[in-house]
Amino acid sequence: MPTIHLRVSGRVQGVGFRWFVREHAQALQLAGWVRNTADGDVEIAASGDASLLEALQVAVSRGPAAARVERVVLEPPPAGADLPWPFAVKGSRSEDGDP
Repeated sequence: MPTIHLRVSGRVQGVGFRWFVREHAQALQLAGWVRNTADGDVEIAASGDASLLEALQVAVSRGPAAARVERVVLEPPPAGADLPWPFAVKGSRSEDGDP
């Protein structure tokens, strides 16, 4: 199943961005997670049908009304990505103990 890994920059923390992503991802029936990063970005890993992943990318590039998305970067998928179902909001990268 196709997997994407996105890093979103701009005013994306403290504006409900993770919950916005979760709502869209769950509506699209995607597996994965979203979390804040220590440097102020939001990181997303999702898997599902390619057309649905594209729809998520479009939604993410717009973001919720309070957000200001400046950049969305497609990165290599996380190694050994076994993504949770349903799509989940995770704590920040440093809270999870992830690098």
